[in-house]
Order: sequence, then structure tokens, then C-alpha cells
Amino acid sequence: MNDYAGSAATVGIVTAVWFGLLTSISPCPLATNIAAISYIGRRVGSPRQVILSGGLYTLGRTLACVVLGALLVASVLSVPQLSMFLQNYMNKLLGPLLIVVAMFLLDLIQLRTSGGGLSEGMRKRVDALGLWGALPLGVVFALTFCPVSAALFFGSLIPLAVEEQSSLLLPGLYGVGTAVPVLGFAVLIAVGAQSVGRAFNVLTKFERWARLITGLVFLVVGIYYALRFDFDVI
Repeated sequence: MNDYAGSAATVGIVTAVWFGLLTSISPCPLATNIAAISYIGRRVGSPRQVILSGGLYTLGRTLACVVLGALLVASVLSVPQLSMFLQNYMNKLLGPLLIVVAMFLLDLIQLRTSGGGLSEGMRKRVDALGLWGALPLGVVFALTFCPVSAALFFGSLIPLAVEEQSSLLLPGLYGVGTAVPVLGFAVLIAVGAQSVGRAFNVLTKFERWARLITGLVFLVVGIYYALRFDFDVI
């Protein structure tokens, strides 16, 4: 039983980090991360400040995900009726939910978004904070949900965190995952800006395959859960 619990916890940890990474390199969140990298890159003259800005941005994203995830998970678990409902019907809800998330990942459902970036007002407020502006920048961008990131966070991570009763660890790992590419690009900028373009190209190609594979896995698992728990076919 302990071995099974340990394995389940490990799977949950790896899955939360993967959801975060996949979120960060999806097209719309990637645009916001590019804006963050542009902000960080202005300090290219000081490698130490570039890396420190990347770390503060990572901390901001992580804190936002932890707070929001903790509030949602704790709210669900603190309401006995809702918690009991999810325990009884989670498997029935999981199949359709995974299918919907898969449809977003596979671009079968597309919603128009305004894209990412820094408004002039936000830019001035962030600039006024100097180096520490990367911290609130991470918070703001973490809460700027696009269809794919919303599907992964609300449709995949939160149900996983509720099932594992993890209101801090899993949302926190998700937040770290969403910021890892930015931290990596901050290091690249500090070492040599010529590496950034090549890294973006590699990341874009990886994102297509990662999203496709994850979407197909979600679709297969969602269909299996729906057939077994919703329709009692399997």
C-alpha cells in the first residue's frame, strides 16, 4: 500500500510539472513569456541581474499558482457535500473533462485570444520597481489564462490536486514548470544572446509534438474513463 501511495505521489508530482511546462510553451502563454524575457533581457549587460530577474519572475509565477490553486483546492475540500460529491462522481466527470482538455490541446476547439504582452501602463509600473519588477510581472502573467492554459490548470491540475488532496505542492510545482523556460532563456541571455533564437526554434518544434502527444493520451484516457464509468461498456 505504501509503495502504491509513493508511486501515485510521484506520478502526481511529475504530471504537475509536465502540465506547467506544457502550459508555458503553448503559443499564447509563450507570448507572455517572450514579453517577460524581453523585460529581463534589457539587463543583458549584467548576467547576474538577468538570472536574478528570471528567478524573481519564476517566484512570482509560482506564488500566483500556489495561492490560486490552494484557494480552489482548499475550498473544494472544506465543503463536505462538494468533497463527497467529487469522491463519488470524480471518475464519471474525469472522462468528459479529459476529452475536452484533449480537444483544446489538439486544436479541435479554438478560441480567439488577444495574445500576450505588456501594456504601456503595466510597463511603467514594472519599470518603476526596477529589478524587483520581475516578481509582480510573474504574478500577473501567471494569472493571464489562455484557453490551453486554463484547460490545463482548471481542467487537469486542479482535479489532480483535489484527488491527491495537495493544495500547495502540486500547484507550486505547476507554477515552477510554467516558469522554467523563462529561467532557461534568462540564463541564455546572460551567457550569449545569439543562442536565444535557436532555443526558441527548438522549443517551438518540441511544443507541437509535446502538445500533440499529451492531447492524444488525454483523449484515449478520457474515452476509456467515459466508456467505463459513464456508460459501463468496459
